[in-house]
Amino acid sequence: MSLQFRRYDYAAFFAFAAYAASSLAIPLVLVDMGRSLNFPLDQGGMGTGGALHVCRSLTMMVLLLSCGALANRFGKRLSMGVAMVIMGAGILLCAMAPSYWMALPCILLAGAGEGICEGLATPFVNDMHTDEPGAYVNIAHSFWSVGTVGVVLVVCALNAIGVPWRGIVAAVGAIALASSLGFLWKESPDCIYPETPPATAKEDGVWAKSTAIFASWRFWLYCFCMLVGAGAEFGLTFWSASFIQLNFHASTWAGALGTASLGLGMFIGRYCYGRFIPQKNLFQLLQAASFGGVPVSLGLVFIRPDTFSSPAMVLAALYGLLFLSGLCVAPYWPSLQVYGVLRLPKLDSTMLYVYFSSVGIPGCGLFTWLMGVVGDHFGLRCTFLLAPVAMFIYGLLLTVERHLVPEKPTPCSP
Repeated sequence: MSLQFRRYDYAAFFAFAAYAASSLAIPLVLVDMGRSLNFPLDQGGMGTGGALHVCRSLTMMVLLLSCGALANRFGKRLSMGVAMVIMGAGILLCAMAPSYWMALPCILLAGAGEGICEGLATPFVNDMHTDEPGAYVNIAHSFWSVGTVGVVLVVCALNAIGVPWRGIVAAVGAIALASSLGFLWKESPDCIYPETPPATAKEDGVWAKSTAIFASWRFWLYCFCMLVGAGAEFGLTFWSASFIQLNFHASTWAGALGTASLGLGMFIGRYCYGRFIPQKNLFQLLQAASFGGVPVSLGLVFIRPDTFSSPAMVLAALYGLLFLSGLCVAPYWPSLQVYGVLRLPKLDSTMLYVYFSSVGIPGCGLFTWLMGVVGDHFGLRCTFLLAPVAMFIYGLLLTVERHLVPEKPTPCSP
């Protein structure tokens, strides 16, 4: 498959990587941040620290649901550029905050930028490549994994050599600010972003488009798939390092390498799926990834410290399973969004992308919390049973929908 990348493709790649780094930077330095801002996690500050993520998620949801209106009024290119400025400024200001209550509004500001980026980054890429969006969207999303792997490894390395958390967070904020230039720099006559003409955008309001979308039962089915798929992906990402450290008595670095293995699998998966899987085969990709992920993720539950004679072999097996799990979960978010848009061709694509993302974000939070609750009651090993269950449900629902509406369905009327 021949792919052509231009200025705004690279801007989107940079934005996805910066978005991932901004999302993970605060959690990775939260222990040091808690000590500095007087909410030490080992002295009852976990709830206070968790509130930062909850508040940021709420801000993300509010702005994400406003993305359709923002895109109609200001265009996706300008909205994306401003989003990266807001995100970077929030993270940068957080690095300078003298107290928790000064850091909280900075986190909310960053969440506002993240919400706009989450809602518009995928349709931004889609609109540049309407002939083959599946390939370009998967490759763009692979740079989320680049940001994830990079920030995990770099932050752990910088922590190990004693770099203060404020310097780390400030650097991440500066990177997010720099990513805005790709969107806001003056356009070249040879590379104009294909915005929807204002006259066309105003013909149908956001509410009318949303009403048509909500009337489709298949939209809700795809939303539920997004919920469980995002939960499986982010649950594995969030808990894999803790799982390795607690259940296998490994170091922080060993846990970080586990998360990096998962992220590397997601990057390679998304890049290769986008590069080599034709758009017409998206369903087969999603079906194979979901059902194939069940036995792979179950392997994480059954492997134990004494499975092999050498601890190094045990860790190698864990990293291999996490890498394969990353390959499996890689298409859950980006490919399903494109697949849903293609299966509902008469509904507004930008609004579909926004609503799919708005379900995926709470899916991440819900599964992260649920896996923690299961871990408290039954142990962290049992918590990883939720991932294969989510994968099986994901594949089953898509298979049922495809069986009910085989090839070219009659789309819902807008």
